[in-house]
Amino acid sequence: MPPQSDPPELNASGLEIERVYLLDRLPAFPADVLVYRLEQGYLPDPTATDVEHQLEGRLRRTVKHDGSVIYTHTIKRGTGLVRQETERTISQPEFDQLWPRTEGRRLSKIRYFVTVGEHLWAIDDFDNMDVVMAEIELPTPETKVTLPDWLAAVLVREVTEEAEYRSYRLAVRAGKLR
Repeated sequence: MPPQSDPPELNASGLEIERVYLLDRLPAFPADVLVYRLEQGYLPDPTATDVEHQLEGRLRRTVKHDGSVIYTHTIKRGTGLVRQETERTISQPEFDQLWPRTEGRRLSKIRYFVTVGEHLWAIDDFDNMDVVMAEIELPTPETKVTLPDWLAAVLVREVTEEAEYRSYRLAVRAGKLR
């Protein structure tokens, strides 16, 4: 039976501290899994001179387990384990107005949330790509991560520092496949 509550918001500090792992397939999930459908697109950053300094402007439509929809605009800066992040909820009309600007930089996925102890794992199964990834947001960069057995069984490697596995890069790749 899936949990009925939403996953908690983790970092109100303006920082995203996240480890990301490449998986060879979806794991065998424990009973308490929450499933969301996400569509996200990335706005162009005409000021960026390289990936390290790029502002990653993301629009996201999240269809929650109960059918409700949330629209968000997120700006991230940096790469790797610790990045700056600002996120705000936007209206559907604002989302619809901005969405065409993401053409060629979009992806869709199913996100599975699993709570293990005090940590929340998000496992993403990307549509139209043979990519499955797991991520975990952490309170500090030094926080030790122990992979649960069900996740360790499908682990390929950690890809936190590999830019080609950031969602922006995957969205550009998906845009070229269409």
